[in-house]
Amino acid sequence: MTLLKLVHGHENLDDDHIKDVARTDRRQAADLVIRKYRDAIFHHAVHIVKDYQEAIDVTQEVFIKAMRERRFFDEGFKMKAWLYRVTSNLCFNLVRNRKRRTAILDTMPKATKTEPIQLEDVLHGEKQEEMLAALDQMTEDHKKILMLRYYSDLSYAEISDTLGIKLGTVMSRLSRAKNRLMEVLDAPTVS
Repeated sequence: MTLLKLVHGHENLDDDHIKDVARTDRRQAADLVIRKYRDAIFHHAVHIVKDYQEAIDVTQEVFIKAMRERRFFDEGFKMKAWLYRVTSNLCFNLVRNRKRRTAILDTMPKATKTEPIQLEDVLHGEKQEEMLAALDQMTEDHKKILMLRYYSDLSYAEISDTLGIKLGTVMSRLSRAKNRLMEVLDAPTVS
């Protein structure tokens, strides 16, 4: 397969082909990784942080970290799982820090809160808002596994690699997370 075909067919690239390119041209391989995974990583980040600009920042940070990772192009290194794991960790840290800042601001006297309207909230209907509200009530482990499976469409094996847990743990945690989500969605809302 020629390098020209690799560049133009980036979404269908096999990670092993990218690693082959990295042996002779690490910069070109980095470009191929970014072309192949940037949209998926960005969408994964958006679903967690619910803010397009923050998702762009996270996506850039993920690829910077990837290129600094010495083992990234090594044989046997699972690039996709690593990218999703780093993205998830950065996003959940961002969300956690955002909640801390909000909690601090809430304790300050005379603080006025202005909540920006997110484009995603406008684009999606009531069901999307209901689902996002339900996910906010989930534990971090349950939220992560649901996001990876249903928003990022990762297989059980890819989730196992991404989270660094056994396949059986993925299946049981996903089952518990789905059951908990159904409980949250079925619970009556208090107005």
